[in-house]
Amino acid sequence: MLLIEYPKCATCQKAAKWLEKNGFSFERRHIKEQNPTREELKLWHEKSGLPIKRFFNTSGLLYQKMGLKDKLPSMNTEEQYALLASDGMLVKRPILLDGERVFVGFREKEWEELKNK
Repeated sequence: MLLIEYPKCATCQKAAKWLEKNGFSFERRHIKEQNPTREELKLWHEKSGLPIKRFFNTSGLLYQKMGLKDKLPSMNTEEQYALLASDGMLVKRPILLDGERVFVGFREKEWEELKNK
C-alpha cells in the first residue's frame, strides 16, 4: 500500500494512525516533495471511478487563491490533470493505493472495506 500524504495534514495523520492500528503495512509519499504526475493522476482517477473534482483539495488555500471553483467547470479533464500535477497542494489528500483500488480523502467507513480483502 502507498499512502500519499502531506505530513502536517491532520487528516493524513489520522489516516496513517488508522492504517497502523488496523495492522496494514504501507509506504508513505510526501505529496509536496513528490507531486503526482499527470499520468499517475489519470490512472488513479480512472481506477477510482470518482469524478475528477474529488481529486482537488477544494478547502486548500491554493485552490481558493487560484479561483478554481469558477475555473474548473470550463476545463476539460486533461487540463485538470495538468493543473493537479502542477502542485501537490491542489490534490486532495490522503490518497491510498492498495494495488487495485484508490481511496481519495480519509473516510473511515470507506476504508473499512480494506479489512475485507
